[in-house]
Amino acid sequence: MTIALKGRIDSVNAPEIEKDLNREIEAGGDEPVVLDASELTYISSAGLRVILRLKKAHPDLRIVQVSSEVYEIFEMTGFTEMMTIEKAYRVISIEGCEVVGEGYKGRVYRVGQDSVVKVYKKADADTLEAIRHEREVARLALILGVPTAISYDVVRVGDSYGSMFELLDASSFAKILAEEPERLDWCVDETVRLIKKVHAIRVPAGKLPSAREFGLRHVCRIEGILPDELYGKLLRMTEEIPERDTMIHGDFHTKNIVLSGGEVLLIDMDTLSVGDPIFELAQMYNSYIGFSERDPEVVRSFQGYDPAIARAFWAKSLRAYLGTDDAGRIRETEEKIRCVSYSALIDWSCRNSVPDSEEDRDTRELWIGRLTELLGHVDSLRVDWDA
Repeated sequence: MTIALKGRIDSVNAPEIEKDLNREIEAGGDEPVVLDASELTYISSAGLRVILRLKKAHPDLRIVQVSSEVYEIFEMTGFTEMMTIEKAYRVISIEGCEVVGEGYKGRVYRVGQDSVVKVYKKADADTLEAIRHEREVARLALILGVPTAISYDVVRVGDSYGSMFELLDASSFAKILAEEPERLDWCVDETVRLIKKVHAIRVPAGKLPSAREFGLRHVCRIEGILPDELYGKLLRMTEEIPERDTMIHGDFHTKNIVLSGGEVLLIDMDTLSVGDPIFELAQMYNSYIGFSERDPEVVRSFQGYDPAIARAFWAKSLRAYLGTDDAGRIRETEEKIRCVSYSALIDWSCRNSVPDSEEDRDTRELWIGRLTELLGHVDSLRVDWDA
């Protein structure tokens, strides 16, 4: 049963409100109790004691539609940790708003001159938990030195949820490359400077998951697709990639790098992990080449710029990241990166392709062929990044 809480609950009216609540709950029998706080404007310590007694009598008690001001009271007093309290979220519209960034789980829209909202693509029960996780890891990243934006509010957007960020006049690198392709070298320099900064950050133990574990999952899920000998070789080489305690963004591409108020920032932090840079560079390769290898126009539909720019951006970025013009070293490192890339792509295709789709099947076969060819001569995925 749902009972509405209205106005203020303080020392003056708390005893009477408690009697009314108990009377209504008793009349409702054994139904689970939900308190609707959409019209509750304030609750004092006397009111909190009423809630506490109700919670003890009815362990499944929930409070929903709580305003930000009242939720803050519950949060500060620890009530949000002892019972289910659901915040009432401000509703906003993204109709006609420009997309300024995009990641695996959501899109970032500009909703004002100095504000953007990341809208999650899924609206299931895990979305709010995903938002909470991203806010926590973004704070960790900021504390550790990553230039990023911190969410200051959670909102409802249609049937889903979004996180609000302050980003002054933000433009993604994808938009810059689409509108000003002559700035390619500047974007490459800033991108490599930023990712090297991220990869140099050591993360306290247990704060972020292992990128190597994610990589091993990709490999384990494609068992049976490759010949046994090649699969065993790929698994062994992936297991031999050393663990590291340095940060990996996990979805590092030009839609998640933004220029805001003259500062280059990294957004979409929910994929943060720790590990060897090969996992980061493999994801980058897929963003610019891997996903669009069969159909180059795929990168245009996602990033918004010409496939030739994507290929040039990847080649220049890898060369700058390695800090060398040695064609042999660049080729050898890229082949190792591509082994990790195709493992992830084949796994992704198996889990996301349309059944009986000839296009998806042909694309997957292309990736399998590329990986099979590489495994014929690549004998290790270890890279000496400081060479």
